[in-house]
Amino acid sequence: MIANLVQLAAEEKQNPLIPPGPELLVGTLAFAIVFFFFWKKLLPNINKVLDERREAIEGGIEKAEAAQTEAQSVLEQYKAQLAEARHEAARLRQEAQEQGAQLIAEMRAEGQRQREEIVAAGHAQIEADRKAAAQALRQDVGQLATDLAGKLVGESLEDHARQSRTIDRFLDELEEKAEAAR
Repeated sequence: MIANLVQLAAEEKQNPLIPPGPELLVGTLAFAIVFFFFWKKLLPNINKVLDERREAIEGGIEKAEAAQTEAQSVLEQYKAQLAEARHEAARLRQEAQEQGAQLIAEMRAEGQRQREEIVAAGHAQIEADRKAAAQALRQDVGQLATDLAGKLVGESLEDHARQSRTIDRFLDELEEKAEAAR
């Protein structure tokens, strides 16, 4: 059988790269049918899928760019709000410091006023006590002077009007001497 095939091949002197005519015609016709089927049915579907994919990619890119732009604007708004909040906090802190300083100044002024009132009241009380002590001392000194003078003179100096004038004159003379000595 192999010998028959070799003999047949030797008898045919045809080029092995070029197929026989009817085979070439059937192959060309089959290729045309397959090409027509691809061109009419598959190629539009492939192009449609490719177009959809391209649109999806472009739409995704546009959406991503829009999202990035929106994120950037939100970030800028956030930064602006943050800066405004910091400014407001600084303003409130400054107002609080000013109010604190004003409150301290008011409290100092009130303390100073109360201190001055207390000092004035103390001076008034001291002056009243000094006058009361001077009056009591005058009376005691006057009484002692009258008793001493009555013992020296040997008579009673019971007349209150005279006694009072004598005591007042004596004390006035003492005060004048004390003031002159200063």
